[in-house]
Amino acid sequence: MSLIQLIVLAIIQGITEFLPISSSAHLILAPLAVKDWTDQGPLIDIAAHVGSLVAVLIYFRAETAMLFRGGIDTVRFRASDDRKLFLFIAAATVPTLALAAVFVLLDITDALRSPVVIGWTSIIFGMLLWVADRSTGTREGLDHITWRDALTIGLAQMIALVPGVSRSGITMTMGRFLGLARTEAARFSMLLAIPTILALGFFAAIEIAREGAGAAMSGAAIVAVLSFICAYAAIAVLMRLTRSISFTPFVIYRVIFGIILLTMAGSLAAS
Repeated sequence: MSLIQLIVLAIIQGITEFLPISSSAHLILAPLAVKDWTDQGPLIDIAAHVGSLVAVLIYFRAETAMLFRGGIDTVRFRASDDRKLFLFIAAATVPTLALAAVFVLLDITDALRSPVVIGWTSIIFGMLLWVADRSTGTREGLDHITWRDALTIGLAQMIALVPGVSRSGITMTMGRFLGLARTEAARFSMLLAIPTILALGFFAAIEIAREGAGAAMSGAAIVAVLSFICAYAAIAVLMRLTRSISFTPFVIYRVIFGIILLTMAGSLAAS
């Protein structure tokens, strides 16, 4: 894989990971848009996600510290607000990890990396985000998150295993349906990314150890670093935007993106 392709993939991942437009969809489709580019495969995808994970850990360092303290309080069986947040995030993550394991066992992940699938999911879940964002939910502050909120958002996150749905998009969508303010829905969505990406990184490390590092490892490192830089900037921009505008621009982008993909897929099928 060329250096240019690695750089482009890292920038795509960094910009799209926390925006509700599906980073996985863009990473999958990038090789299809440029001649002679090969599919980067799941290893590079995950390396890009790890870079964006570091970005969210640093940007939300106060909340990350809360989760760390909450984990310690959980082990010590000590009640606290930090422990409550830690358990909310943990409980919301379990359904996604369980379904991901099923996908791996059934070997159906590659079958879903299709422009047609991504086109439809981009449109359908984009419109769902638009409907949810019309909610007048104004609940702000992590202390207003309930067990019902955490578990419902966690169940919604499972759907994001299908490319094009967007993990951040579906969790923000559900957060808005549950009455969370736009900024709070985005904040909880980003915190929920932490354990999910950590788990993906763990499985990626196992794959690297089994298949060997070498060039693949160096390429993954480049992607991770560049993805971190772009992701940090994207998070900062998104959090500012949620205070002043709706998610409608992202919905419009998703619908146009989906229509273009379906049109291209139809043309290829007819030729």
